[in-house]
Amino acid sequence: MNAVIDDDLWSAIGDPTRRRMVDLLLASGGGTATTLSEQLPVTRQAVAKHLGVLDRVGLVHVTPIGREMRYHVDDAQLARAVAQLSAVGTAWDSRLRRIKRIAEAIQRNQQQ
Repeated sequence: MNAVIDDDLWSAIGDPTRRRMVDLLLASGGGTATTLSEQLPVTRQAVAKHLGVLDRVGLVHVTPIGREMRYHVDDAQLARAVAQLSAVGTAWDSRLRRIKRIAEAIQRNQQQ
């Protein structure tokens, strides 16, 4: 596999709540911890902590607006994550094809 996998990035988006937050931010064009907490089964404080994790890995950027912080998904970092996922998928597809060929060869040998 040629792509370098960013473990911190994958750890951050490995959490289902954070993935849902990214989905919500993409759908709405951005949001605050308050607006996200209204759409998720977690507290505003929990949302803020999750946003901090996403911010540290560069998946979101924050802009202060009055007393609130508005978060937006970083398109370039999201594209990087998608490219890494694609590379991992391609590598596993190749591995699975090899395993299938080996299993078929074993089965043919057992039938002889």
